[in-house]
Amino acid sequence: MNWSDDMIEPESANPPSEGVGDAGLFPGDSGSLPFEARRVLCQLLAGPSVDAERHALLWPVLLREETAIRARLCELFLELVLDRDLRVAFVRQADTGELETPTLLRSSPLTFIDSVLLLALRQRLAEAEAQGQRAVVEVDELHAQLAVYEPPQGTDRAGFTKKLNAAIEKMKKNNVLQPIRGSEGRHEVSPTLKLLFSAEDVQALGAVYREHLAGARILDGVTPEEDD
Repeated sequence: MNWSDDMIEPESANPPSEGVGDAGLFPGDSGSLPFEARRVLCQLLAGPSVDAERHALLWPVLLREETAIRARLCELFLELVLDRDLRVAFVRQADTGELETPTLLRSSPLTFIDSVLLLALRQRLAEAEAQGQRAVVEVDELHAQLAVYEPPQGTDRAGFTKKLNAAIEKMKKNNVLQPIRGSEGRHEVSPTLKLLFSAEDVQALGAVYREHLAGARILDGVTPEEDD
């Protein structure tokens, strides 16, 4: 998923006509996509996603112009990932096999704390989905849940808290965590995570982190059996 620092401005309430005349939309314009389809394309490239809730005006345009937008992205060696049930879409590098192609999307490297936070959010999303609910989390809840990953004996609690806060802010910035209006400290987990991490991915990654946690506790003089 493309996590860009630059976001497209909110949709205009009075966009120009979608048709592209002989003169184009601006001097020298040789494009063929209508105005709103170009806005969708820009939002997809800016990232991190287009979804029906945050982009109520762009989402129906994406569905209507899907074929043309997919074609434009393919010309850039990019792939459109679109889920109509979740009503969310994003762009990723196309699998071009052995063909050497340029990489346009900027990646966002994940720290260990970023990874365990993503895993916790993905698990919360799965739990909420099973209960037919929205996946809502509180910042304090995330701190309590991930406290098990603090350094042994709390040798650097302040540093750990700082890293966790930075990870949470990264998730907010990239809309993995979306603030709930009128409810300070509470956020909804974006359904995009379901497309990025399958149930099998969650199970495999969870096993790796459980082994990591067990190893850290043993080094700290506490066996997994002793710690309920």
